Amino acid sequence: MSFDPKKMMAQVAKMQEDLAKAQEDLAGQTVEGSAGGGMVTVTANGQGEIVAVKLAKEAVDPDDVEMLEDLILAAVKEATRSAQALAQQKMSGLTGGLGGLGLPGL
Repeated sequence: MSFDPKKMMAQVAKMQEDLAKAQEDLAGQTVEGSAGGGMVTVTANGQGEIVAVKLAKEAVDPDDVEMLEDLILAAVKEATRSAQALAQQKMSGLTGGLGGLGLPGL
């Protein structure tokens, strides 16, 4: 198999285009994380940005602010993990083609 720099550059350009499109798509997708049986729900986009936080009235107890803080933190962590998993799934299909560039070890 011979190395064709023009073909490689075309494949790199296509991959960059595909990655940009995937990142744009991720910005439009959302995932949720919740805690406390749904008392706290955090929504993140596919890029991991938190876009919304919802609190059930029952979650707000002025005598137990620490519990609410813990629930929010847990929901944020779950939403962030879900966003990372979504991004990894979306990007793995694109970056899996690196070996097709004809470069050894990719």
